[in-house]
Amino acid sequence: MKQRDLIKKLEEAGFEFERHGGDHDIYKRGADQEKIPRHREINEKLAKGILRKWGLK
Repeated sequence: MKQRDLIKKLEEAGFEFERHGGDHDIYKRGADQEKIPRHREINEKLAKGILRKWGLK
């Protein structure tokens, strides 16, 4: 999955960009936090796991 597609889905769920980490970007929604790797392509299993974690499709 492309990074921008994953970020778009997270932003639609209310996550907002907080800051750049070492190799990741940090997105927050209230107390919820998700680290997204800074790669153009994100491994499908990882992307699906992140979406499943937050109840997204």
